[in-house]
Amino acid sequence: MGTSRADGHREPDDRLGGVLSATLITCHSILELNARHPEAQRALLDAQVMHRLVMKGFPGWVEDGARDARAQMGVLHTSNVDLKNQRLTVVVQSSVPPDWSHLGKNQLAAEPQIMKVDQSVAIGQRFRFHTVVNPARMSSRHLPRSEREKPQPERKRLSDTTAEHARQWFAERLQPLGEAAISERGVRRIGADADPTRLVVRILPKLSNLDKKPGMRVGRAQVRGELTITDPHVFVNTIVGGLGHAKAYGCGLILVKRID
Repeated sequence: MGTSRADGHREPDDRLGGVLSATLITCHSILELNARHPEAQRALLDAQVMHRLVMKGFPGWVEDGARDARAQMGVLHTSNVDLKNQRLTVVVQSSVPPDWSHLGKNQLAAEPQIMKVDQSVAIGQRFRFHTVVNPARMSSRHLPRSEREKPQPERKRLSDTTAEHARQWFAERLQPLGEAAISERGVRRIGADADPTRLVVRILPKLSNLDKKPGMRVGRAQVRGELTITDPHVFVNTIVGGLGHAKAYGCGLILVKRID
């Protein structure tokens, strides 16, 4: 059987001429925080504060101030708040082990859980999945200009705000068996297929960065459903690297569970 690893190495199957399996290796942390704690409250109000809270769990792995520190360490996160019980749950994925000792006991509602993920992924396997994405699309418009100037298109990323648009955004990234990893429109696919009509989509509140970018709003959509693996190598790379934009702000992490 052909195999592939998360580091990008692939071993083709000479008989079938394709990559039939891959290995997903990563680390998951589950943080249960007291939503009444000031730091948790700040994180709920400001996406940049949440980003800093997550990144504090990985001291020393890269040089201080590195612009791509999150990507180098494979850090992705997603969060959910239970306002009734005042609990903020943050799930963090990383390619290096975290250190959550900086979180004080008054910040935590439970001890952090850290789990190593080492799983083989093969064509035809089925997974339940849950993800929060930024279903952004690019739009062009013409800036004001003098009569002598030619129109100069401005590229601006817009977040779709309806469940149907988010469903279409995700469906465009599905990869039917035998299809290329990049579509004719240049969209990167995820190495798995699904029935778009069976996806459960929910629009979430937009995130803000109140300190540095008061006008910033990050649109989010929660997508749940079942996937069938069609390209294990692409699928593993998608899980490790995340899906779409706004990854520093809690989008792009895909959580999966094998359907036996």
